[in-house]
Formats: sequence, C-alpha cells, structure tokens
Amino acid sequence: MRWIFLVLLSTLFASDDIGGFWKSLKDDGSPQCVFGVYEYKGLYYGRIIGTYDDEGKMNDTIYDPKGRADGVVGQPHTCGLDIIYNLYNAGATYDGTILDPSKGKTYNCSLWRQGEDLIVRGKLFIFGRNITWYPTTKDDFPKGFKMPDMKKFVPSIPQTY
Repeated sequence: MRWIFLVLLSTLFASDDIGGFWKSLKDDGSPQCVFGVYEYKGLYYGRIIGTYDDEGKMNDTIYDPKGRADGVVGQPHTCGLDIIYNLYNAGATYDGTILDPSKGKTYNCSLWRQGEDLIVRGKLFIFGRNITWYPTTKDDFPKGFKMPDMKKFVPSIPQTY
C-alpha cells in the first residue's frame, strides 16, 4: 500500500517532457524564432533552429546561418547556437541556464509544460519573466526545410565575454 502512495506522489511532482521544436513570438504576436529542445546524457539543451524576418518568413536557419551572436566569444552564428543548457529535472520544472546571445548574459531559468505549450522563465535573483513557446507545425518552416535530427545534436555551450 505504501508503494502505491509513493508512485502517486512521484507522478504528481514529475515534470512533463519538454523536448521538441518550439516557436517563440514577438510582443506583436508575429513569429520570432524556432528552438529545438533536446536531451543529451540526461540533461536538456535548447538550440536556435531558425529565426524570422519582419514579414514572418524564416530567413535564417541552421542550414544557412546569417545572424551573429554579438555577446558570445567569437561571434558565432545565432542559428545553431545552444542558448539553453544543463537543464535538469527539478520535479515540476526543468532548471538550468539560459543565454541572451546578443548581450552575452546568462541567467538561471526554469522550463515547464503548461498544456501543449512550454513556459520559459529567465530569472535574476528573485526577478524573472515568463515567455510562452508554442509547438511548431510544418507551416512554421520554409517549404522543403529538412527537420534536423535532434538525437544527433551534441551540446556546445558558448563562452561569453
């Protein structure tokens, strides 16, 4: 009887899987970026897969990167950059680090599922901001875009200045 209680209790505090392709939106509701959240050796990472222009077209991808991460040592391309790393299962959330690639600043973060969406919370001390990421659809990608196999991703944690 005791083990049934422990199983029920553990499922109550277990976090949902956060892996997959997620889309962030700008404040005006237009698409901003697609991220691939993937697992590697028991931890989760988030990689920028593509970004959108002002017309809502994906114009920068991991296959044809253009933009640069000015706040990161060596100014690597933004697309293909891991900006979320070392996320571990903390029960109801996954906790780790998130990078602002334009400023080179890192913050503590928590990610969790809320229904079909993914909530990303960047934190600095007790202050923070929640951003909702939405599941992607095939319409979020350019025609003919080949979905990357995230099982082949190996994390590369960027260095900041």
